[in-house]
Amino acid sequence: MKKPIEKEKLTRILESARLSPSANNNQPWHFILITEKKAKENLFPAYPRNWFVEAPAIIAVCIKPNDGWSRQDGEKYWKLDAAIAMQSIMLTSHDFGIGSCCIAAFDEKKAKKVLEIPNNTRLIALICLGYPIEKKDPVTDRKKLEEIVHYQHW
Repeated sequence: MKKPIEKEKLTRILESARLSPSANNNQPWHFILITEKKAKENLFPAYPRNWFVEAPAIIAVCIKPNDGWSRQDGEKYWKLDAAIAMQSIMLTSHDFGIGSCCIAAFDEKKAKKVLEIPNNTRLIALICLGYPIEKKDPVTDRKKLEEIVHYQHW
């Protein structure tokens, strides 16, 4: 049995997402916390991985694109707003010793139906949360800073 995540920690994780910055402070997000076994099992057809539905908690990150802000050239910021909130969820989880895995390769239509997400709302990601069962070394196959940082111009 996977160790459940304490309600207080889940609340603080969700609070970190709520307090995340968004373009023009529009806060176009909604979050669905999924902790009940049956609800997680219902998501299996949308992302058929056993480890996924066995996670102690899953947070569905949703955005209402029409509630987002656009800059003058029409570029919309709702995907950026979602990404910032997701990063807050993952960093706060890490602070509590909770591992996270962001899933984007799911069937959105199936997941939206199961979670009863309105048509005017996008399901951006499903974030699994759980206490790690093993300790792993940090990822080391990252590009060097000088490969990705440019100063004053490209």
